[in-house]
Amino acid sequence: MSSDVSCDAIRGSSLGRELTGEECEVLSGVMRARDLDDGDVLVTHGQEDTTLFLLVFGHIAVVSDDDGEEKTVYRMKPGEIAGTRAFVDRVPRKATLKSVGASRVYCMQPDDFEQLIDSHPHVVYKVMRALFCITHSNLMRMNVESHHLANYITRGGRR
Repeated sequence: MSSDVSCDAIRGSSLGRELTGEECEVLSGVMRARDLDDGDVLVTHGQEDTTLFLLVFGHIAVVSDDDGEEKTVYRMKPGEIAGTRAFVDRVPRKATLKSVGASRVYCMQPDDFEQLIDSHPHVVYKVMRALFCITHSNLMRMNVESHHLANYITRGGRR
């Protein structure tokens, strides 16, 4: 989709750590690059967009819209992935993604990725394994944060 997609960036990410150079070339063939300026919105909460995003450089704010008030709940760093739930389950977005400064993302659509199932099943397996690991890691981090918050509350603000 784009000659601007670098295998080095993919392999240096949480998505491509297990991919060989050849497998990375295959995956880059179904991705496209998108450059963003400060404040540009990738997707909005509730949007019917199933794109998976790999942040190559810059930062992306994950913005929650609770009660009409925007609040940044996470700031993505290069190499991180956004949109796994929408990509896998094909459901609307749960958050808005907004560029903080100049940034570049690689984008991948589920239909394009699924075309690799017959021709490159090992690539599909490794990417899906990576998505599972990313999701599991996020869940574990949230559990630890929730535990720390619960301890903070029950101890009356003492650590």
